[in-house]
Amino acid sequence: MFAKKNQPTIKSLIASGSHIEGNVHFVDGLRIDGHVTGDVRANPGDASILVISETAVITGQLHAEHIIINGSVTGPIFSTRLIELQPKARIVGDVLYSSLELHQGAMVTGQLQPRNTMPELDDDQKTPLQLAPKLA
Repeated sequence: MFAKKNQPTIKSLIASGSHIEGNVHFVDGLRIDGHVTGDVRANPGDASILVISETAVITGQLHAEHIIINGSVTGPIFSTRLIELQPKARIVGDVLYSSLELHQGAMVTGQLQPRNTMPELDDDQKTPLQLAPKLA
């Protein structure tokens, strides 16, 4: 759907077993395997990717261009490009997105809201909701 060559590199990691209390600001890419109590934000306007692994637990807001979630998030999620909710994603909060990829098994307790103020997408990217194929 989106060219992987344009994605920023994941340069930072919050490892499993780590617990951070407070807001986290990052550039490029961040992977979280541990626990964060606070907001997680990429630099506004910059290309960014945020990966929340299946062992991660986040309590706070998420803000990034591309967000991949396979863990637990309590709080609103804001993406300017794409949100991928993988099978073990557990979200309690509203999800604002330009494009959404929702895998079977992902759970959202909150509203899914497409962003109306997003830049125009290419013709092959205009579907705001894309269901992932069922895995065998």
